[in-house]
Order: sequence, then C-alpha cells, then structure tokens
Amino acid sequence: MQDQKTSDAPEEKAAEEAKPNENGQAEPQQETVAEKEAAETPAGEEADDVLLTDEEILDPMALMQTEIDSLRAEVAKLKDQALRAMADAENTRRRAERDKSDAVKYASLPLLRDLVKVADNMSRALAHVASDEEESAGAKALRDGVALTEKEMLAAFNRHGATKIDPAGETLDPERHEAMIEIPDENAEPGTIVQVFEPGWILNGRLIRPARVGVARKP
Repeated sequence: MQDQKTSDAPEEKAAEEAKPNENGQAEPQQETVAEKEAAETPAGEEADDVLLTDEEILDPMALMQTEIDSLRAEVAKLKDQALRAMADAENTRRRAERDKSDAVKYASLPLLRDLVKVADNMSRALAHVASDEEESAGAKALRDGVALTEKEMLAAFNRHGATKIDPAGETLDPERHEAMIEIPDENAEPGTIVQVFEPGWILNGRLIRPARVGVARKP
C-alpha cells in the first residue's frame, strides 16, 4: 500500500500541474523566483552573491580620474586661450600707442617736405651772391636778410625735429645719400662724398629726403 501511494504522488503532482482552466485547457506552471534566478545564472556560476574584485571596485575611481584629467586639460586649454587673448590685447595697446606717438612726431612731415625746398633755394641764392667789398649797401642788406631768414628757418626746423644732412667728406651711406655721379679724384678714397648737389633732411630719425651727392673714384 505504501508503494502504491508513493507511486501515485508524482501522478497527482503532474495532474495538479496540468490542471485545466475554465476553457478546459491545461495552464502552464508559473516559474518560481528561484527557478528564474537559476535559469538566468550562467553555467559554471553559482546563484549566490559574488564578491567584487579589486579591479571592479577601482573602476569608479578610474572613471573619476579620467573625468578629472579631462577637466584639467580643458582648464589648461582655456588658460592658454586667455593668455593669448591678453597678449593680443597688450600688443594692440602698444601698437596704438606707437601709432599715436608717430602721428604726433611726424605730423609736420608733409609741410617740411615743401619747406625744405624753400630752404634749398635760400642756400643757392646765398651761394651765388659773393661777399664783395664794392657791393652796394642795398645788395649787402639783401644778402644779410636772406642769410638771417635761412638761419631762422633752420632753427625752426631743428625745434620740430628736422635736421639738415650735409655729408661732404663722409663715406657714402645708401640709406641717407643718393649718389648722382662719380668724380675722379686722386686725393679722396673711392666712395667718399666730394660734392653735395642737394642736402638731405631727417625728421625725428626718419629720412625726409636723401642727400644728392657726387662720390670719388680712382681716375
């Protein structure tokens, strides 16, 4: 009798599992939570809690360090951009100051370029009027007046930073002198200025007009 009851237990269990529903169809047995966990657990692994490895514990810290490095790189980039912008602003400020200074320093340049021609004509006039004891009082007064006018004009030029270049006897400087001709001369070194046709002018270090000269060469 006991064996018969034991053999009937699986049949009863199977009957319960295949118990029909209202439509007369057998309802599938629902999986328990334990059975689901057992089915989702990969083969070779236990369903119990698994201890995390050191590498898995350090992963969040590695991610945080990566984020920190990225932020540091961004800060360095922004700092570099800020320094460049500051340098550009400083260069612009200095350039503006230099331009302003040059504008004041060379404001009279166009006027001086015209006035030096007048000074040249005065010098030519005085060079052609020789001092003569027999000259009339009127001619002498005229010559002295022209000389005085030239002197005052040169003084005015100097007050405004304009300087006359009279390079007779100097060595030719292409940046300040313009050689017009070569003159054979035994007593002068080649390249020496032996004649000045027209003096040059400089305004605050900037060349207004080069001196036009004749230079010596070997005969």
